[in-house]
Amino acid sequence: MAEPSVPASSRRTVLACAGAACAAVLAGCSKYNSNNGGIAGSQPAPATSSSAAQAAPAGSGSGAAAGPASLASTADIPVGGGKILAAKQIVITQPKSGEFHGFSAVCTHAGCIVGTVSGGTINCPCHGSRFSITNGSVVNGPAASPLPPVGIKVQGTSIVQA
Repeated sequence: MAEPSVPASSRRTVLACAGAACAAVLAGCSKYNSNNGGIAGSQPAPATSSSAAQAAPAGSGSGAAAGPASLASTADIPVGGGKILAAKQIVITQPKSGEFHGFSAVCTHAGCIVGTVSGGTINCPCHGSRFSITNGSVVNGPAASPLPPVGIKVQGTSIVQA
């Protein structure tokens, strides 16, 4: 009994479809965008504050009152710890007295909002990633990328987004 012949074009079609299916499955398994921490809104934010800064000089000279809104008070950020501003997706830390840092609060592993700041680390509740409060670097995975910095500055006792 002879085997039925399958045309080469049919084999190519089956292989092409199988390749496309594999690509779709792998795309679905790819990790969260670790280049920006998943915050599409944090990159345009400086432009918003710059446009507010540009709009202030056009006023009557009372631009100081129209400055950026306060994110937190310096007294709200414990030394050696930090505060998570979940609604703004920012975490502010104070590793040493008077030294403040801002980072994305979106974990670079799977896009969860970090849950706590303790023991010198910013901690994600989803899979256990931990990040340094000093520079956002990964202290414990599975995250492979650091938390992206968020520009902040201290104005008196207020911390504002830069």
